[in-house]
Amino acid sequence: MKIIKIILSLLVTTSLLANAHGDKSKEQGLFKGADTPAAKVVVAFHLALKTGDKKTARSLLADDVTIYEGGRVERSANEYAHHHMLSDMKYLAAVDSKILEHQVTVLGDTAISASRTHTVGTYKGKDRDYQGMETMVLEKQGGEWKIKHIHWSH
Repeated sequence: MKIIKIILSLLVTTSLLANAHGDKSKEQGLFKGADTPAAKVVVAFHLALKTGDKKTARSLLADDVTIYEGGRVERSANEYAHHHMLSDMKYLAAVDSKILEHQVTVLGDTAISASRTHTVGTYKGKDRDYQGMETMVLEKQGGEWKIKHIHWSH
């Protein structure tokens, strides 16, 4: 069952990355490193949040992840999973986000993911239309990429 989930996740991730690029000649340079295993973890994390898959989202985070958002900090994957993860999932299910730029640089067992998105939609009766920015630091732990730090802003 776990293998089927991994294969489905990779297929969806590949599909999302292919669709996110649009006209490659116009966007050349805005999408770098998107085919790396670290980048695929970032995309799988976003997909898990968007689809409400708490188990997968949690599994992609390092236990000691730090998450900065809106002037607040969460200092572990468990803290995030028990607090803001569910509200993030509800929010992301209600809005549409388009990836404008995504660059991933791998430096040994560390990777840095930087992206910009355009988000539109209505949530709790309020219209949303903004560009967001995200920085993630990933670390290879036990042969798997884990998200060690996230900074979200808009």
